[in-house]
Amino acid sequence: MSKLQSEAVKEAITVIRGKSEEKKRNFVETLELQIGLKNYDPQKDKRFSGSVKLPHIPRPKMKICMLGDAQHVEEAEKMGLDSMDVESLKKLNKNKKLVKKLAKKYHAFLASESVIKQIPRLLGPGLNKAGKFPTLVSHQESLEGKVNETKATVKFQLKKVLCMGVAVGNLSMEEKHIFQNVQMSVNFLVSLLKKNWQNVRCLYLKSTMGPPQRIF
Repeated sequence: MSKLQSEAVKEAITVIRGKSEEKKRNFVETLELQIGLKNYDPQKDKRFSGSVKLPHIPRPKMKICMLGDAQHVEEAEKMGLDSMDVESLKKLNKNKKLVKKLAKKYHAFLASESVIKQIPRLLGPGLNKAGKFPTLVSHQESLEGKVNETKATVKFQLKKVLCMGVAVGNLSMEEKHIFQNVQMSVNFLVSLLKKNWQNVRCLYLKSTMGPPQRIF
């Protein structure tokens, strides 16, 4: 049973949008769900990690890079998607600093079947450490579809601290779409927790430049 009150969420979204309109920014603000947990020991309890595809893309401008074979690189170029082939990856020479820089430059990576198997050998563990190991794309799938699916997916990963944040929308979206994304994110997160809602200390929504609004 979800303990999230629809009214509280809707009100928070309206308040955030109102505050954002008072001070117009020259970029679209992202809306983040900030989560505080309780009764959880990251040292002893299982550190969870899970991804969920939201009904609406929270970050349309999310930067994605295709690590592709010739066909995928060509497709990526036509779509205006950044890409790298095996030769470009070899040039990084497993240099930790360069791999780290690559991981920082993009939010996510996609890779062709023939390339994904070579990633550990070509790049070492860098992308994995950054939590950005590429998602596999086969030639049977539409690359554009995969890009949109990646943009709509949010990942919850507990590290050493009991708080985390994920992007669940942006202020150019309709309020009902933001609401649907928030609802789905929260319910998915709660399903990952050992004691479900008993592990949730607080939930806030916050736009890039605005103050946080508590929703639980």
